[in-house]
Amino acid sequence: MLHAYAQAFALVFDPYVLTVIFASALFGLFVGCIPGLTATMATALLVPITFFMPPVPAIAAIVTATAMAIFAGDIPGALLRIPGTPASAAYTDEAYAMTKKGQAEVALGAGLVFSAIGGLFGTVVMITSAPALAEIALKFSDYEYFWMVVLGLAGAVFIGNASILKASMSLLLGLLVACIGLDNPAGFPRFDLGITELKGGVSLIPMMVGMFAVSEILRFVVHMDPPLTLATEKIGNIFKGMWGLLVKYKWPLVRGSALGTVVGIQPGSGADMAAWMSYAMSKKFSKEPEKFGTGHVEGIVESGAANNSSLAGAWIPALVFGIPGDSITAIAIGVLYLKGLNPGPTLFINNPQNIYAIFLVFILANLIMLPLGWLTIKAAKNVLRLPRNILMPTILLFCIVGSFAINNTVFGVLLTLVFGLLAFVLEENGFPVAPAILGVVLGQMMEENFIKSMIKSDGDVTAFVTRPIAGFLAVSTFIILFWPVGAWLYRRYFRAAT
Repeated sequence: MLHAYAQAFALVFDPYVLTVIFASALFGLFVGCIPGLTATMATALLVPITFFMPPVPAIAAIVTATAMAIFAGDIPGALLRIPGTPASAAYTDEAYAMTKKGQAEVALGAGLVFSAIGGLFGTVVMITSAPALAEIALKFSDYEYFWMVVLGLAGAVFIGNASILKASMSLLLGLLVACIGLDNPAGFPRFDLGITELKGGVSLIPMMVGMFAVSEILRFVVHMDPPLTLATEKIGNIFKGMWGLLVKYKWPLVRGSALGTVVGIQPGSGADMAAWMSYAMSKKFSKEPEKFGTGHVEGIVESGAANNSSLAGAWIPALVFGIPGDSITAIAIGVLYLKGLNPGPTLFINNPQNIYAIFLVFILANLIMLPLGWLTIKAAKNVLRLPRNILMPTILLFCIVGSFAINNTVFGVLLTLVFGLLAFVLEENGFPVAPAILGVVLGQMMEENFIKSMIKSDGDVTAFVTRPIAGFLAVSTFIILFWPVGAWLYRRYFRAAT
């Protein structure tokens, strides 16, 4: 094993590989900062280049770029309320609220530092427990996936600072949008209004860009909000106070990192779902839940750790069984096969040095995230010093380009504008948009797993709770759902009686 690690060290710290890692890091940071471009897109764009690389630098390019892109999405989210990637959307409102309070350096610093820590946590778990955790993941069936999704949706009503009723209505709107098109278990066209482009459903990226970015532009046009000059002048040392946050929120950090890794292991989940679930959990178990939505760093700490730890988690079933944890690892598996590194248990036996090299790349990518992320934040903060009448049209242009790039169709741009107007109307009337985004992310997954489970059980609903893991997840879901009612009854009657 020591000999294999020595070989892996030599493979990774080769000048050519280090150059690839550095260039991929810059590329990932750039893609993550542009609204509408995603970590998956960054991975896909790198694939043609990896054709001409040896195995280790090819995988290193993908790992580094995706880790950087997931973090970089936090930067426009905090400064402009426009998440760069879907994984950053869960806590965009929180980070932007902190920026308006003059705490941009805390929001950006927390996003950077705790993303790196979460990524290192997931890497350690991958190194020490990959085969065992992959075996557990294989025990998950449609019943367990259904409860995982319901657990995530249950947290939607606790996102933000709106009333539970309005958050629930926003969630239902998102679930309705998720029903549009042919992509359902029956393959039947639903709610497509006879529009050919809607038969494929509503793409998440144009919807997300519209609901966060275009709505913000419309708000500026209507209300002519003053620029955040005072806030940007206060962006100083982003690492100041991070040790205090680490000590204060050590358990939320551990909880977010662990949840992100577990969610990442489940095929089809990914960083988006990990971030949303972690943010909802953070507010649910926080000692200060009333501060969420007003600019509270706790949710950023937990969610930032979760979305990066999920990246390493997704590689566990990919390496051990060749089962992709998300769309990024699906692309990476194709690159592994292309390079003759067929995923599976034999990879650990026949090519251990390459596996250990991948582990080292994960560690290195999360470590260099700190200095490169700091430089990116320093450069990005100057954006807010631009006059708003120049900045907003420029942002709109980037939104249009990003929406068009998803499917190379003008219909994506139209979706962005429509959902931007819808989000503006919703927010002007006190309805949060985050639950609607979550409903679209998880709605289709919930329906598919429910239908498959009902077919398997021949319509017997008790099958959803008779399996041990499914039963545990079901109980956890109901506890989270009815915890506020129990707490209210306890305060109302038990304490009154004593």
